[in-house]
Amino acid sequence: MSIEHHDLIHELPEHRERIHDLKISNNRFAKLFDEYHDVTKQVERMETLTEPVCTQTEETLKLKRLQLKDQLFSMLQQA
Repeated sequence: MSIEHHDLIHELPEHRERIHDLKISNNRFAKLFDEYHDVTKQVERMETLTEPVCTQTEETLKLKRLQLKDQLFSMLQQA
């Protein structure tokens, strides 16, 4: 089974430079960015069954990842 990677640069390649700039200059963005990637790693481990969990747990984390991505995207648009 192939796992799709959801790192932020891969998800929003057109914002690569802005992501880098905000990670350096905006503490809130950097914190959300790190949290997004931590959640993404957790989801990927669940999807590969490295860390099997119930479907509800996986779906909850995917929803959290989506909410973080929305917040980060909003910050990128405002920058």
